[in-house]
Amino acid sequence: MTTKILALTDALGNLVRFVLLPGQRFDTVGVPSLIEGLASDALIADKASDSNAIVADLDQRGAKAVISQHPRRAQPIAIDKEMYKWRHLIESFFCKLKEFKRIAMRADKTDLSFEAMINLTAAVINSR
Repeated sequence: MTTKILALTDALGNLVRFVLLPGQRFDTVGVPSLIEGLASDALIADKASDSNAIVADLDQRGAKAVISQHPRRAQPIAIDKEMYKWRHLIESFFCKLKEFKRIAMRADKTDLSFEAMINLTAAVINSR
């Protein structure tokens, strides 16, 4: 069984919210529920989150979409390259998260216990 963790961090790299997805699902499926109800100035994401619906939703909210473009995109969207450099914060969060063997190995049998372990691990990471 594979599971994707789709996470949202703040400007300091602290976990704000996350969504578990089946391993075979596209990341774009989980993004709307991840950003629902949150106010932000920008969303920095990788190619997996590149979709017209997400960009349109961010434009409607007045947030800047800083999403790496998929190479097959018909009309590329200009992104702020300096702002995109801050994507390392989410990558660093995942590296810290996977230091915990129970998360890296997906040792929990149920999604609920796996979510609880991610929350506990994020609290430990924030307390360091």
